[in-house]
Amino acid sequence: MLCRLLVRAGAEVQVVMTAAAKEFITPLTMATLSRRPILVEFFDPENGAWHSHVSLGEWADCYLVAPATANTLAKMATGVADNLLLTAYLSARCPVLVAPAMDLDMYAHYATQQNLRSLADHGVRIVEPASGELASGLEGKGRMAEPETIVRAVEELFAEKKKPLAGKRFVVTAGATIEPIDPVRFLSNHSSGKMGYALAEELAARGARVTLVSGRTALATPAGVERVDVLTAAEMHRAAVEAFAEADGAVMCAAVADYTPCEVAASKIKKSDEGDWMLRLKRTQDIAAELGGAKGGRLLVGFALETDDERAHAVDKLERKHFDFIVLNSLRDAGAGFRGDTNKVTLIDRAGSEELPLLSKRETAARIVDKIESCITK
Repeated sequence: MLCRLLVRAGAEVQVVMTAAAKEFITPLTMATLSRRPILVEFFDPENGAWHSHVSLGEWADCYLVAPATANTLAKMATGVADNLLLTAYLSARCPVLVAPAMDLDMYAHYATQQNLRSLADHGVRIVEPASGELASGLEGKGRMAEPETIVRAVEELFAEKKKPLAGKRFVVTAGATIEPIDPVRFLSNHSSGKMGYALAEELAARGARVTLVSGRTALATPAGVERVDVLTAAEMHRAAVEAFAEADGAVMCAAVADYTPCEVAASKIKKSDEGDWMLRLKRTQDIAAELGGAKGGRLLVGFALETDDERAHAVDKLERKHFDFIVLNSLRDAGAGFRGDTNKVTLIDRAGSEELPLLSKRETAARIVDKIESCITK
């Protein structure tokens, strides 16, 4: 059943059997299901052909041992190489999965558990056995996992292999900051956070560990993303600097206030008949510039939302803040900018620029992360 499911899923399956396995199922059956000759011995007794365990180890994209007996697990854990299955395992350069199958006492025995821990410590994936009625007539844990469960484990492994940013850590800032004037009023902007959230989601989908430093927004946290909520520019500064200390890169997508009130009233400021009210502002800390000055060899991506002389302002910002590339938004472009579900951006680096068409923000995020990926893997 397992072999049939793998073949049906499009896998090329090469079955390697031990001598003991032939007592449970015939090589002819497995050859029929896998559509390939079965390998058992180092040499074919009919024609003397050598079955190279080294070639097997190089050929495979995944080495799956199912069922994995207590005896085979013990040999794998200690490096015994007395059959073709074990020598191929020792030659395998690909991920290895084992699906243990044995009686409950054998599975629970400290020696078996130690062997499983040793294999797991060396990167072998364990597909946990199921509980139920065993060949001995006892009930308990030890039955090989269902074939569908094992196939899912294989699919998940290949899905992980397709995550090019696995092991990388990114900081993404998103949304608007809020600068209080009094307990009722504040300074802010129209940012919804949608672009930054789409970027965090795309980075996480490609395997990165993402810390999303978010201003106020109504958006749900993307799957697999660690979210840190902030309100003011000062709070975002602290959170971004702290997260960047352990990151491989950052994407500065938040709409951070450039100015904040010099004083915040403790109670609501009442309307006065004396005329105009003057509000004194002071500069906030420039988060992107600070990260740019400390980035070293790490990746830093910036955003520029402009209304005039767009490209000149974006290039200036790219240089001043030491970005690796900058994403330019122009409010002159229909469908771009705040709140909407679409965006139209230009990616600018020191080698040139790439203007993207009007896309959904999720598609825009994917294109931006494509460029991040190319920068990371250079």
